[in-house]
Formats: sequence, structure tokens, C-alpha cells
Amino acid sequence: MNTISSYHAILLLALGFGGLAVGYAQEMSATIQQAANQPTAEIKATVLDEIVVTAPMGRTLFEQAQPASVLTGKNLQLAMEPTLGQTLARQPGVSSSYFGPVASRPVIRGLEGDRIRVLQNGLNTIDAAGTSVDHAVSFDVSNVTSLEVVRGPATLLYGSNAIGGVVNAVDNRIPEDRLDGLHGNLGGRYSSVDNGYGGNVMVEGGDGPVAFHFEGFSRMAEDLAIPGNALSDRYRQQTGDPGSEGRLPGSNLRSEGFSGGLSYIEEWGFIGASLTTFHTNYASPAEEGISIDMEQVRLDVRGAFYEPLPLIKEINYRFAWSDYSHTEFEGAEEGTIFKNEGYDGRVEVKHEKIAGMEGVLGFQTDGSDFAAQGAEAFLPAVFTRSNSAFIFEELPVGPVRLQFGARYDHITVESQDSDNPAFAAGQGRAFDNFSGSLGAVYNPTEDYAIALSATYAERAPTYQELFANGAHMATGVFETGDAALGVEQSIGTDLNLRKRTGWVTGSVGGYYNRFNNYIGLFPTGAVDAGSGFPIVRYRATQAEFIGAELDTTLHLLHPATDKPAPPEQTNVNLEFRADVVRARDLRTGDPLPRIPPFHLTSGIAYLRGAVGARLEGVYAAPQSRVSAGELPTDSYFLVNASLTYTLSRGPLSWDIYVKGVNLTDTEAREHSSFLKDRAPLGGRGIVAGVKLNF
Repeated sequence: MNTISSYHAILLLALGFGGLAVGYAQEMSATIQQAANQPTAEIKATVLDEIVVTAPMGRTLFEQAQPASVLTGKNLQLAMEPTLGQTLARQPGVSSSYFGPVASRPVIRGLEGDRIRVLQNGLNTIDAAGTSVDHAVSFDVSNVTSLEVVRGPATLLYGSNAIGGVVNAVDNRIPEDRLDGLHGNLGGRYSSVDNGYGGNVMVEGGDGPVAFHFEGFSRMAEDLAIPGNALSDRYRQQTGDPGSEGRLPGSNLRSEGFSGGLSYIEEWGFIGASLTTFHTNYASPAEEGISIDMEQVRLDVRGAFYEPLPLIKEINYRFAWSDYSHTEFEGAEEGTIFKNEGYDGRVEVKHEKIAGMEGVLGFQTDGSDFAAQGAEAFLPAVFTRSNSAFIFEELPVGPVRLQFGARYDHITVESQDSDNPAFAAGQGRAFDNFSGSLGAVYNPTEDYAIALSATYAERAPTYQELFANGAHMATGVFETGDAALGVEQSIGTDLNLRKRTGWVTGSVGGYYNRFNNYIGLFPTGAVDAGSGFPIVRYRATQAEFIGAELDTTLHLLHPATDKPAPPEQTNVNLEFRADVVRARDLRTGDPLPRIPPFHLTSGIAYLRGAVGARLEGVYAAPQSRVSAGELPTDSYFLVNASLTYTLSRGPLSWDIYVKGVNLTDTEAREHSSFLKDRAPLGGRGIVAGVKLNF
């Protein structure tokens, strides 16, 4: 690790452990003093008590062995961006694959693409976002109630695609609880930096055992305003391209979508279904005149049986089917067409305590029929099928909660007939993957937790890594796969310290992941004669990832309690979020590509009754540890501010907010982006929004 990264990692851990340790000492002193002066029946608030739906037992952040984050409520509202990756980019350990403001996926601990499982209510999105960085995720965050991020391998529950982590978008499209009367919200939003407008509506209600849910959204934006030139100085010197000033060409979009759901709910359980349509048309900043028109129709079915048999607490089942397609246009001319029709289904059986252990057994099956058609298709048509079984158990032993489990996946991948002679039909591979985990959560006091987890995970190579053979316009390379690639293996450990109440709350931790057969896209040194693009090849190597993360709040005026703050009480909090990761090829010693640098977000938040305010600074260190053919990235420091106000009148409430972004109009580029030297983040702007709840 270079000197800067080492310093940042040491500082990060020292600040986190030091802050939480000081908080522990203060809390113990305050507890002794309060015991003499007031009753001890007061129950403390649990700041880390958000339920993690992706957790096998529905545990809170505080109770999980594996580190996770939940973004919900007003925090989600203020963090919301047009893409999923940018919305989550300030969470610890998360950055963005930023392909301009129209397409980005989360990058977790330096891992991206197929290694990150993106879910909707626990099921696969079933789109083409994992095949290329210019393909957007097939849902909008407007009506999402929470976004969950599980950092580190989550293959135990969600398969080999989750070897780097899981992002789960949770909504209420299929109601699980009875709804009385009519409820909902109506929101609007304006952004000056792209002259963007957005609106969303959600209405739900019920009568007796029947409940319904309807939602819709619309969003549009023009090309993004940027400080200075779209191209970095290094890139212009290297290529001689003059770039464009003040605007990022090819960054406009228009999206809309609707969803309707219906449920039948009784004491024995529930069953429900929803139908969702999603459409977006967006330009590509990778090449002038390129745009993508995407459509998806998705059907979801979900239900549960409560206490159906002795020792069985609950049986949950869910299924999703999707018909997805997008067309890439060159001006008005139709180009490559991507299609993916697939399904994802799972059943989970939660049992009561048996020999002291409580847990979940499950089965999952998913499949996709993927096809790319057109002159620039770099992938063949492929059938992929997977069948899996998993188990997770939890055993309390005094102040320690042991958590362990295992998963088996059988995966088949087979290429199909193609008009393109570059692809051979009938190429097939089958993989048998095994993953296992062991974790322990120790509570020295009711407000502290020390969590340690170890995971062994396997990931089968994707059809892209196996069969790619063509020019990939979005990334400007000629991709070639290797049909002989083996299973990718990872051994990882996580250590976390958490504190959920008092003057100091939050978490700090470190992790280490070692990969065998790490599959990466590496340059060959050759150039394709037809496209003029450099030829890159998927191959396996050995790699390691080591890093640290911090998410801490200092409550300056009042410690957290179980009681809502009175309207006249003023709360002022200092918040710190930071992460650092180092990743390298162990065979060559070279850094891996697009590894994010050290990030630190610090803010001061004010809250008094219905009024809230926040001022924050976002720092990214320079990244000079780069792979072959990759340019270094300069540091940046962004200043953001926000004001919120909640107005309540009877059954109605209004959430009003305004935030200033990049107030110093600083040039900022995400090193984790393929387009970092051609697509900077937006310049100075104002975002204003209002949400009516009824």
C-alpha cells in the first residue's frame, strides 16, 4: 500500500475505534451517574435498528455479522439521484461505475458488474445491466422505500453473482399487511444542473383482507452542466481531442414507469402479485449520436404461510418473470438489440429453535435467455440456468450469537445459434459452486457489538467472460472471452465494532479478501484491425482486496433516547463516513483497474422540530495506483448543503427540501468509472423538491 493509502487507512481506523472507545467510556460514566439520579427503566433508542430485509433472519444492522447499510426516509430522499450507483455512492465502501448521469451501478469495495447482485425485493432485476457499464438498471429509485447494501460476499443467500455484495431495493408493490383506508404520496423534483424534472405518485389502500398498491413516475433531464471541459487534461494531452466546454454531450434522458399490485391477506399468511412496466430513453456520453431505448415488463408473485406446521415459523415464496429489451441507436438508425427473458424464484422455510438453533432453509432457481443482435453484438445468444439450495442457522451462546450457513449452486451456460460467424453455437459449461460462512456477534454491553465473519465463496464465470468476441463500443475495446475459465474462489474476513446509542454511534471495521482464479479483463497489447480498438481478454489470476470503512455520528447536544425529541429541542450531529480499499494482482504485483481511492464524507446536521439543515464536504484522494493503460485521477473536494422542512396539517404532511450540490463548482471524476476521463460529475446546481403524504 502506498504512503497516502496507508496513512488514510490508519487514520480511518484510529478515528473510528478511538471515537467509539471514547463513546464507550462516556457512556459507562453517564450510566453510573444516571443510576444514582433517575430510574433505570428507560429504554434506549437503537440508532442501528433498521431491519435488513436481505438478512436471512430479518436482523437489524446491529445484529448482523456481516456489515450492511440501509438508506431510507429523508436520508434516501436527499441522496436520490437519477441512477442507483450515484444514489448509493456516499455509503461506506460504495462508489459508482458512473457512465455519465444516466447509467451507473454500485461498485462495492472495488468490485463491480456481475460480482454485485442488484435485487428488487430480494429477486434479480433480470436485465442487461451487468453486461456493460452503459446499460442502466431497469428500475427507478423514486418510489423505493429503502435501499440496502450488504458489503462483502453475500453468496450464501443470493448465489455466485453476490461474491462482492448485494444491493436490494425494497418497495411495497405487493402489500404484506392489511391496509385500512387510502394512503399515498405525490412528489415533484427539479434539478438546475441538468434542467431535470421528475414526478412520482403512489396510492395504496385496502378493505378487509384485500389490499392494493399503485405507483408511477416520470423523469426527464437535458445534458449535464459541468465545470470546465468534459475531457480531463491528461486525456486531451494523450489524444489531442479538444473536448467540449460547459456541458457533457450525450447525458440526457427520459424515463417513465408504472406498477400495480394486489394482495389477499389473512392471519394464515398472504399472497399477492404485481405487474410493472419500465421505459427509458437515454443518450450515451461514450460516443456522439448514440442513444439507448429500453423497455421491461415484469411480473412478481409473493406470499407466505405463517406457522403452517409444528416447528415451522414461516414459509416465504417469491417469483419474478421479466421480458427485457433495449435497442442502441446511432442517430435515427437502429443498431444492436439486446434481449433478456428470464425468471427468478425462491422458497425460504424459517424454523423455530431446534437444539437451540433458529434458522432458514431455502431453494432458488433462476434462468435467462439472453440474445444480442446486430453488427456490433459482442456476445452470442446464451441460455443460463441455475438451481441452488442454502441453509442459515443462528445459535446464541451467552453474549455471543453464532451465525453459520452454506449454499450449493448448479449452473449451466450454453451458447446458441447466431448469425455472427464469430460465435460458435453449442458451447456449454456446467459449474458446481459451494459457499460457506461463519460469523459471531459479541455484545460486551447492550449497546456495543463486535462482529467477526469469515466467508468462502465461489463464482461461476458469466457468459460474457466465457464467450465474448467482438468490439464493445461503450468501453472502446475488443473483448474476447475464454470458454475454459474455471470457478472464481474467494476467502474473506470482516471485523466490525458497532455502537448504537449514546453520544457516539456508528461502526468501524476492516476486511481482507483473497481471490483465486480472479477473472479480469486484461490488455493483450494487440489491436483489432476492423474496429481499431485494443484487444482485451478475460483471464484468471490471483488477487487480494484489503480495506477499512467508517460510519460514525457524534451527537453533540443530546444522546439518543427512546423518546421523540420535543419540538423545542435542538440536535446537532457531526457525521463521518469513510472508506479505503487497496486491490492488486498477486501474480504481477500490479494494481487492479478502476479501484476507488480513499473517500471521506464529513457533515454537520442540525434538526429542530420540523426544520433540518446539513452542510457536508466530500473528499476523494488522488488515485495514482493504476493498471496498464489507465490514467491517474486527481483528488476532489465537493461542498454540498441542504435544508428540509416538514409541514403537517391533519392527515396531510408536506416534506419540502432544497439542496445545493458542488457549490464550489469543482471538477470531479470517479476513478471507478470507465468514462472518468470523458465524463466528470456535474457542476454547481440546486435541487428542489416537495412530497405530499396523505
